[in-house]
Amino acid sequence: MPVTRFHGLLSLLVLTLLSGCASSQPMIVSNPVFVPANSQHAAWERAVDVLHDFHFPIARENRLDGVIETDYRVGSNVLEPWHGDSVGLENRLESTLQSIRRKVKVDLTPVEGGYLVGVEALKEKEDVAGVAENTTGAATFRKNTPLERNLTVVVGQSNPSGWYFLGRDNDLEQAILSQMQR
Repeated sequence: MPVTRFHGLLSLLVLTLLSGCASSQPMIVSNPVFVPANSQHAAWERAVDVLHDFHFPIARENRLDGVIETDYRVGSNVLEPWHGDSVGLENRLESTLQSIRRKVKVDLTPVEGGYLVGVEALKEKEDVAGVAENTTGAATFRKNTPLERNLTVVVGQSNPSGWYFLGRDNDLEQAILSQMQR
């Protein structure tokens, strides 16, 4: 009896997830999008609020140039649904199986009646150059040997990780733009 209930709940969960993905048609928003605003301060704060909603830390702001840039953020995986930086199931699965990071740049251009807000989301994938030696074996203390003060036994990676450019993340750009327009 409990096994049947478990299978029923599992199938209901899978059907709910699949129906949600299939029924929601993505709304295409133009990039840049027009945002009505009375002042630069209002449009600027709206852009910063939207970036914070997606949990992106602001790296640089320049109000004279109308540019907001974020730091890189490692993509959220399937077990982190509260983070919005991995938009869609495909991006979440990719971020679960491989280290992906994203960076966002927002351009605000004044026009009559508001601002044109352009969003550029860049996506990179980690390229581990060498074998990662992150085992604890050499860094633990053994009872049968005298205590050594050598702190270099924790080796780490042989080479630092590199990142290579995957292109623009259109799904994230559309999500940010549609939230800016609301």
